[in-house]
Amino acid sequence: MKQALQIVFKGMEPSDAIEEAVRRRVEHLERFAGDLVACRVVVEQHHLHRQQGRPFGVGIELTTPGHDLVVDRVEHEEFQVALREAFDNMKRRLEEVVRERRGDEKQHPR
Repeated sequence: MKQALQIVFKGMEPSDAIEEAVRRRVEHLERFAGDLVACRVVVEQHHLHRQQGRPFGVGIELTTPGHDLVVDRVEHEEFQVALREAFDNMKRRLEEVVRERRGDEKQHPR
């Protein structure tokens, strides 16, 4: 990645364990598409909700040559679930970009 990974914490204290989990997920994306330019991950914990506790939110902004990919905040009560769902969404979007670049898009008959 050309720019350093940026991890932003909102509504909670920074955590080494969370940073490590995010870094592992980003490294996986880099192995899939090696030309990543920048990545910004926002991890937030919302205020106490009467019925749902304090859900975590994970949002990702990823830049590749010619594309800015965004996964809006994915929320869940468990951090690992929110992280997995956000990065799964980003991987699907990145797969579309890689297929498009390779010319592997589905060709429709005329």
